[in-house]
Amino acid sequence: MTSPMPQDPMYQEPRYQDPRYPDPGRPGPAQPGRTPRPKVDARQLWSGGAATAVVAALAALVGILVCRWLFKIPILAPQRDGAWGDASTGAYVFAAAAVAIAATGILHLLALGTPKPGTFFGWIIGLATLIAVVFPFSTTAPVSQKLATAVVNLAIGFAVGSLLGGVAARATRPPAPYYDEAPAANPDHIVR
Repeated sequence: MTSPMPQDPMYQEPRYQDPRYPDPGRPGPAQPGRTPRPKVDARQLWSGGAATAVVAALAALVGILVCRWLFKIPILAPQRDGAWGDASTGAYVFAAAAVAIAATGILHLLALGTPKPGTFFGWIIGLATLIAVVFPFSTTAPVSQKLATAVVNLAIGFAVGSLLGGVAARATRPPAPYYDEAPAANPDHIVR
């Protein structure tokens, strides 16, 4: 076994790595005064939010139809208005879609400006869903209508929260580490 000779053109003298330039697999030191922020792919986030709005609207419609057809319980309109109800059914469906769009906007703002945006978003959606579930019980409607409306609101809240949570995970990239200077800019610090 022969050791490489210093005269060998492929041999380089080992250099000690500068501690300012960590191994490529480890994050580097941040620049003073700058906090690395995650990158948000707005196009992907908002397209996922639009798809979530469609799912929320369809969940509202399915919930209304199931309650009226299977259980004969009116949610938003008197039962004599038929399975599709009146304009209030359409308003409920569009309100569910609007809630999903508003939640996407909140998620985008949280991703741009808060630490752990997923945690804050989970709490916001969870508490908003709880309000939507409890609110029907403040009316004078029969208990069956209150319960049916609460279940539909819970389904919509769960759909919006879970879908946008997945969209956010896909549309957010971890921050790139900041360096005082690019390691490749100074070849003396590269260990080969």
